[in-house]
Amino acid sequence: MSGPARVTHASTRAAVLDLIRAAGMISRVGLVNATGLTGGTISTVVRGLIDEGLVAETGHAESTGGKRRVMLQLNHFARYAVGVHLDDARITYVLTNLGGAVVARISRAGAAADEPAAVVARVAREVDALIDSVGVERGRILGLGLVAARPSEHREFGRALERATGLPVVLDNDATAAAIGEHWSGGVGATSTFAALFMGTGVGAGVVLGGATYRGPSGHTGEIGHTCLDIDGPWCRCGARGCLEVLAGPAAVVEQARADRALSRAAGLVGGRTRAATPVAADFAAISRAARQGNTRAVALLERSARYFAAAARTLANVLDLEVLVLTGPSFAIAGSVYLPVLRAELDSAFIARDAHPISVRLSPSAASAPAIGAAAIVLQSELVPRRQGLRLPDDLAAEEPPVFGQLVR
Repeated sequence: MSGPARVTHASTRAAVLDLIRAAGMISRVGLVNATGLTGGTISTVVRGLIDEGLVAETGHAESTGGKRRVMLQLNHFARYAVGVHLDDARITYVLTNLGGAVVARISRAGAAADEPAAVVARVAREVDALIDSVGVERGRILGLGLVAARPSEHREFGRALERATGLPVVLDNDATAAAIGEHWSGGVGATSTFAALFMGTGVGAGVVLGGATYRGPSGHTGEIGHTCLDIDGPWCRCGARGCLEVLAGPAAVVEQARADRALSRAAGLVGGRTRAATPVAADFAAISRAARQGNTRAVALLERSARYFAAAARTLANVLDLEVLVLTGPSFAIAGSVYLPVLRAELDSAFIARDAHPISVRLSPSAASAPAIGAAAIVLQSELVPRRQGLRLPDDLAAEEPPVFGQLVR
């Protein structure tokens, strides 16, 4: 088969497989109607997918007077993907099936202070343990998605991890992956324009516009943590003053809590635990626990942070005309109950397009593991879209591909 013919066939196969995934169950006639392809083409593609074990026939549709149509369904256990989220505080691992459902999940302490070679060896062991925990054959693993706050700094790590695990590795930004995870898992419903506001150790946002994840030419779309909220504010590491992250991110909250002796004592931030000895995420979690237990100083501090987040989120929503804003990431998983009502109130009262349409602000039910789920989803899409053949990427990915070290398509 010639090169162009292979691309056409692969593109058709990808489109059909993704339609079956999205529909849950669909007939061949339904695929013809949805794609505009001929019945013969659909029959050929479906037969190939069944032979590969990716799709199965499952029962019949209700009769409409003629022959009952055979329904098709994705074989969710035909392929799997690993997702890994590297954060200073935690490393989160998930194994998902072809439908994106998490079948295994583990979380371990971060390794920011360890040597890269030791981290690679450790992650490889933990990936093996994850896969072995459910007894999945290695041949069914499509690859490994690795996401972090600064993926460009992890290229060599990704290559080393690929060698250590024997799996193709794809890198991406953790906030972008969180948005993909929400989209892939159905956490945002049918909406096509939304943002995932991410808070882990740092702050970011993943943006989906018209169903397509938007990364920008350098992959730095969604750096909401560097929205200026005070032109005379403190200097940020980015070189500007008064950024959201330096005013109200987890590190800022921890610093402000440490300056409050009563709160610091109540949250357990003193008494031998120095700033250098405790990761920011651990101290932020301690402050959040104090707030949940009713400590008014902790509540006030987090609500102040939430007001800054709400101002930045309102700007993001106004600029992009968002339909949905999802709060996600490990820090929102811990403190989201404080932040959510503050952001909802701000956007209910000050979102510029509120008379035209509402904006739904919600807390992700899988906030702690959304980046890892998104990392696995990026790998899963390699089965749905042949990334190496220059095709237009689907709704969940942007035209600017993240670095891929191995051949993902099998």
